[in-house]
Amino acid sequence: MSTAFQFQEWITSHSERTEQALDRLLDSAQTTPHRLHEAMRYAAQGGGKRIRPLLVYAAGELGGEKEGSEALDAAAVAIECIHAYSLVHDDLPCMDDDDLRRGRPTVHKAFDEATALLVGDALQTRAFEILANTNCDAQVRLKMIASLAAASGSRGMAGGQAIDLESVGKKLDLTGLKQMHAMKTGALLSCAVELGGIAVNLNPAQMANLDHYSKALGLAFQIVDDVLDATADSQTLGKTAGKDAAANKPTYVTLMGLDYALKQAKDLQETAIASLDSFGAQAQALKDLALLVVNRGK
Repeated sequence: MSTAFQFQEWITSHSERTEQALDRLLDSAQTTPHRLHEAMRYAAQGGGKRIRPLLVYAAGELGGEKEGSEALDAAAVAIECIHAYSLVHDDLPCMDDDDLRRGRPTVHKAFDEATALLVGDALQTRAFEILANTNCDAQVRLKMIASLAAASGSRGMAGGQAIDLESVGKKLDLTGLKQMHAMKTGALLSCAVELGGIAVNLNPAQMANLDHYSKALGLAFQIVDDVLDATADSQTLGKTAGKDAAANKPTYVTLMGLDYALKQAKDLQETAIASLDSFGAQAQALKDLALLVVNRGK
């Protein structure tokens, strides 16, 4: 008789696995230059939901996780390094100018602006160094590096941030808003799922189903972010609430209203979960992560 899947136990064990991998694969704070490495660990190990590493591990379970264990750890840490770097730079005065992240001072407040800039630079390059040095098939390494680079760059996360900054005080239509979200937030979330699939050598048909799942999930994630920014307080968010409205940024809530945003997030959640039907019980962690993403803050 099979044991029922226990999602909270899965979350706990894989969150711990992420923290252990981060501790192992990041340089210690005693590495020269000490202040930079201390700040890098402050940024990358300072809490957070670890949604992206969890997506890596969940996707890895679709193809026999033990076979790609080291590659999965490397992918989980690499994508979290990219995510952490993006947050450090996003919080800088020249970008979104925020003092609070994950319930504590942002890196440029805890250290200084120059250090924060270097932290982002160094976390980004460390991500690719980790993938390049992973003990796995060379083609797997190359595919993971290419995937993360595409998701992080001008046609992915960085490009989405550029559109976001250019859109302050302007009106975006729904198509433009979807494009911005798909690049700024969705690209890295999709990449996390793709990295997990690459690490365990899923076939093209399986990867296509994962792509449908991750694109729906990525948009749902950002819509929920828009909703929480408009409805939750800073303590709940771990960052300054109401920033989008204060900066006159276009969001799903400001463009389409709260009820529409909530319905869209729910519809996308259902689309994501339906995309996993062919995987059966192996995809339960991915299905539960979709529920977690949409229901967070409730």
